[in-house]
Order: sequence, then structure tokens, then C-alpha cells
Amino acid sequence: MARTKEFDPDTALRRALELFWEHGYEATSMADLVEHLGIAKASIYATFGGKRDLYLKALQRYLETTDPAIMVELSQPGRVLPAVRGLVERYVREASSPDSYLGCMVVNGAVELAHRDEAVARLVESSWAHLETTLTSALLRARTQGELAPDSDPRALARFILVFFQGVRVLERAPDSAARLRDAARVAVSMLA
Repeated sequence: MARTKEFDPDTALRRALELFWEHGYEATSMADLVEHLGIAKASIYATFGGKRDLYLKALQRYLETTDPAIMVELSQPGRVLPAVRGLVERYVREASSPDSYLGCMVVNGAVELAHRDEAVARLVESSWAHLETTLTSALLRARTQGELAPDSDPRALARFILVFFQGVRVLERAPDSAARLRDAARVAVSMLA
């Protein structure tokens, strides 16, 4: 007779995500996962596969919970640029918070693994392409509504904002970066005039 799982796989995945997000892939051992998840190593392997498989599932879960929120924020009816400016300011406000030290799991994965792990690189690229497409769409709408000059390049501006966001997520992990982030945000917002 098959045994039933004595743990909730969704809760275990969320807890694994937390651990990988805080420590990264390399610094998280299988023993750390066993302790943090509170389940046996064999159960982790049986449910999720190895450490790498679990990391990929955790990164995918992170994308599923963070990427759609930006799309919702930027697809509201009405003026677009206030929403984009608000997003820029929110990124910097969150990054400047004393509680913010984890950065973005996508950026962390890009820096740590994407150069040598094709599956991680695909997830990172998928997230960045989604954000770029969402921003481009919003900025095209802004141009159509007369919020941006008719000769503006929404795709190039979206790429600038994407790169800005990733830079914010890197700098938030460094001490004393709040002033840099605020100055950069002021310049980024001025480009959205």
C-alpha cells in the first residue's frame, strides 16, 4: 500500500523558496533543506527531485507570484505614466527599507547561476521578457494617450526601466545604498515626463 505524504508539498516549496532566496543555491545544502522544511531527505527527493530540481521549482513559484502583480499594476485603465513612476518609486522604497536584504530571487539566480545553468537562464530570461513586454505595452498605451512624445521609443524605455529595476535589486543588497537608489530613481522618473 502506498504511503500518503505527511507534509504539504506547497508549504514545503514555499519554505524552500524562502531558504534559497535568503542564502542562494550554492550556500543551501540538502541538510539545510531537510532542517528548514522539516521533512526527510528521501521525501524531498521523492516529491521534488534533487536540490537543483527543487531550486528550479522554487524559482518558478517566485515568478508566478511576482510577475503577474506588475502586469495588474500597469494595465489599469487611465493614465499610464503615474503607474510607471509609482512602480519605480516602489522598487526604490522597498530596496531602501532596512528589512530589505534579500534582493530579487530572479536577479540572485541570474548572478549566481544563469551563466552556467541553462534552465535557470531560461527562467530568468522569461521573467525579464515578461517585464519588458508588460512595460512596453504600458508605454505604448502612454504614447497613444499623449503621455509620451509621438517619437518616443516605448521598447527602449521599457528596456531602460528593466535594467534600472535589476540594478536596484543588486544595490539593495549592499549597505548604505539608499542615497544612490533615490538619486537614480529621480533620474529614471524624470525620463518619464
